[in-house]
Amino acid sequence: MIKSKSDLRDYYNRFRIFGTVNWIKTVYFNFKMFPYKIAKKLPVYFYGQVSFQDLSGKIEIFGEIKPGMIGFGQPFELLSKSKGTAEIYVKGTMRFSGHVQFGKDYFIYVGQHAVCEMGHMSSLGNSGKIICTDHVKFGTYARLGFESQVMDSNFHTMINTDTGEKYEIAAPISIGDYNYVGHRVTIMQNTKTPNFCTIASNTVCNKDYFALGENCLIGGIPAKHLKSNISRDWEGEKDEMQKWLIV
Repeated sequence: MIKSKSDLRDYYNRFRIFGTVNWIKTVYFNFKMFPYKIAKKLPVYFYGQVSFQDLSGKIEIFGEIKPGMIGFGQPFELLSKSKGTAEIYVKGTMRFSGHVQFGKDYFIYVGQHAVCEMGHMSSLGNSGKIICTDHVKFGTYARLGFESQVMDSNFHTMINTDTGEKYEIAAPISIGDYNYVGHRVTIMQNTKTPNFCTIASNTVCNKDYFALGENCLIGGIPAKHLKSNISRDWEGEKDEMQKWLIV
């Protein structure tokens, strides 16, 4: 029963969100990737246009299965228009531990034998990219801003011209719990961030920052320590995030 104007707005927003679901792609994806018992609950929603380039891998969900708990192209940011360029390749394994949001015009690539793990309430903003050829892990509430990219490979073999040593092409990435990542951030192979880490906009991360400890701010090209004892007000925002981000 609707009790207030606030409740009415909530119902309207949910109705508006459901109206943007691409039900054909949603039904196809769920029944292709899950056994019937899970698929019928439609745990994955696709919003707007998307191109399924390869779905030969698998999707695993840990925890209670709920409709729309994973949203690809979910309208949760200020940008209201989509370019219709979303693409997804799942050749390896994607694992979800709860509710996850992907903004509009995402590019997701999970290579064969690769594993991409998404923690509860982790997200990728509009026009974001994930390229996983080895192992990429998003912690709980690891939230990345628009036009950010996570790539665990540099795609080409680089060599030391003096010694002939060949450098590794790919290496794992681990983004800690409660990481707040600004827009246009690039996270490269070998990156490891601690819990409660804030990454400034337009930063390039390419190493292990775990020794900096929790509640740190890093930024720059490449990223360096900027400030300690700073964090997003996660506890103060959690109720609103649950309200607006969980379908």
